Amino acid sequence: MRKIHVIPQKQKRNTLIALLIVAILFTIATIQTEYQPLSFFMNMENFWEFLLVDLFPPQLADPPTIVEGIVQTISMAIAASLLSCVFSLILAFLGSRTTAPFQPLCKIIRFLASLQRNIPSMIWTFILIMAFGIGSVVGALALFITTCGFLIRSFIETIDEVGAESLEALQSVGASRLAIITQVIIPASLPGFLSWLLYSLEVNIRSSTLVGAVGGGGIGLIMMGYIKQFRYHSAMGVILLIAAVVIIVDLLTNYLRKKVLA
Repeated sequence: MRKIHVIPQKQKRNTLIALLIVAILFTIATIQTEYQPLSFFMNMENFWEFLLVDLFPPQLADPPTIVEGIVQTISMAIAASLLSCVFSLILAFLGSRTTAPFQPLCKIIRFLASLQRNIPSMIWTFILIMAFGIGSVVGALALFITTCGFLIRSFIETIDEVGAESLEALQSVGASRLAIITQVIIPASLPGFLSWLLYSLEVNIRSSTLVGAVGGGGIGLIMMGYIKQFRYHSAMGVILLIAAVVIIVDLLTNYLRKKVLA
């Protein structure tokens, strides 16, 4: 006979309480923001009119400028990812409890990584723009800062996952710290390092567009220029092109990550 799984009474009660909490929070947020879902759905014709009349059909007004912007955006993402990978590797070995020369340094590096990672790249872009002005260099620096924070933490966790048995075996025969790092930790952690690097490259391709839109250069700045000039057809063409580039990079990095982890 087929068994019928009965949901325990306690689980039902917890689910009901969770649904009530979500409903209460939604109601409070709706009142606070004066957001009216029914009004939004009743005025959808304005959205469809804007979408079908102002945005479509998309246009590529100046192909050479757009191609240059796409290349600049991809270059920003690649430069930020590779440069941050080098710095992050060094700081990760200094910040991991497994390889750190002294433990207080771990806390300092982890704190700096959290600070870099938890401040969005757009905020770093605003700060850098106020200091240096607009441009692709500012965008690359903003991506570099946030990517460093992300990769340091990811690399530290990858290093810490290396098996303690291998480390203890080398330590018991008197191996130096450098030998342990080069002979055990790096070979065991290399697939993880490459996987995180590819993931950060994928994220930076997306983020570089937003960073560029607020003054970091690249295709994002071109797109915002079209929007400010009310050239929505040209802006839509750039948006679709950005989406295509992101999808291609996403497929490529997923393929490479599978090959690395295979």
